[in-house]
Amino acid sequence: MKLLIQNGTVVDPKSQKVFHSDVLTEDDRIVKISENISPEEAGEGTELLDAAGCYVMPGFIDLHVHFRDPGLEYKETLATGGAAAAHGGVTTVCAMPNTKPVIDTKEKVEEVHNRAKTESPIHVIQLGAVTKGQKGEELADIQGMAEAGCMAISEDGKSVMNASLYRKGMKEAKKAGLRIFAHCEDITMVEGGVMNADAKAEALGLKGITNSVEDVIVARDILLAKETGVRLHLCHCSTKDSVEMIRLAKEEGLPVTGEVCPHHFTLSTDDIVEDDGNYKMNPPLRSKEDVEALKQGLKDGIMDVISTDHAPHGEKEKNCSMKKAAFGIVGLETSAALTYTELVDTGILTILQMAEKMSYNPAKILGLEEKGAVEEGTTADLVIFDPKAEYEIDKETFCSKGKNTPFDGRKVKGKVRCTISDGRVVYQEA
Repeated sequence: MKLLIQNGTVVDPKSQKVFHSDVLTEDDRIVKISENISPEEAGEGTELLDAAGCYVMPGFIDLHVHFRDPGLEYKETLATGGAAAAHGGVTTVCAMPNTKPVIDTKEKVEEVHNRAKTESPIHVIQLGAVTKGQKGEELADIQGMAEAGCMAISEDGKSVMNASLYRKGMKEAKKAGLRIFAHCEDITMVEGGVMNADAKAEALGLKGITNSVEDVIVARDILLAKETGVRLHLCHCSTKDSVEMIRLAKEEGLPVTGEVCPHHFTLSTDDIVEDDGNYKMNPPLRSKEDVEALKQGLKDGIMDVISTDHAPHGEKEKNCSMKKAAFGIVGLETSAALTYTELVDTGILTILQMAEKMSYNPAKILGLEEKGAVEEGTTADLVIFDPKAEYEIDKETFCSKGKNTPFDGRKVKGKVRCTISDGRVVYQEA
């Protein structure tokens, strides 16, 4: 199968170039990048895609999603999550292991990978848990999961509170060539909190979560990574001090990277006007000061990645008070537009930096040398992105089963027109 993408502007974060060019793919590879590739040159049977006025970017790689499959399929499945990813320009995801049962063995990783090949339109990398059942008591089968291709382990949804056990897990991960993806939260300090601890929480009569709940574990995990040498990726950072600690770790040359989610650089606690479960997420929306620190961290290259923490829930689990609602927000279908609107269109990031943080850097963190770039010979994972399109987010158009978003009705700029995975069109705007 051949695809010819014509008239687009290529954004290649690897070469740091933005240039007008056509792109020809054959099977699952990019085979030619050149101006004015004719259909005749491409060959008979080539599908033509017009990218006039659009960027042709490497497919986005989301290091942090929850597909809920197996066991929680009423929230999401490999099929619906994969469709949501394709809708948002995402061609590879890392699926967190807090499913039912927890992904904590070689066999469970293999099962998801095998199913994803036929059920999902995009690439799914299943991550494994650090401990059995995510109970924090005994290490999971780290070596076995590495053999099954999990690439990283994570206790996502909670931290391993036993530092000694966690250190042993880090050592095993390093030995197996895996990364640690860390959800940084001291669960003993949450104390029933549901949103950021500030005046807004008090006004709404809701229990707050302080920045230190995240910060103390960020500090601990960086120190443990320093000792063990494991590659540490800090998920969904939300505080100014997390940014500062990652900066210091990088200055010391430690193998530490950090991610920010669009909801954390777009919204602050000031945007919560009522007790609405759709604003309940973990970590919570923080202060404007934290938001500005996250934006600056992204601009300065301290924060490496933009991921979503896509966390779908059933309607009854979110359409209620934050006191009762589940933590989480969907994000796969809004991340590109929010990133472009809030960061690129405002001049905080360039379009190259957007591609770096959503494609190239995630690929580097995972060691995926054939992804994250637009160059001949690499995997034909691509997104055609229209920077001029303006519209309102409509949750009813989501492919995800989850509609839990505070962004419904929000005006944004930048739209995914087409997503290509392994040289196949997996989403195209009607």
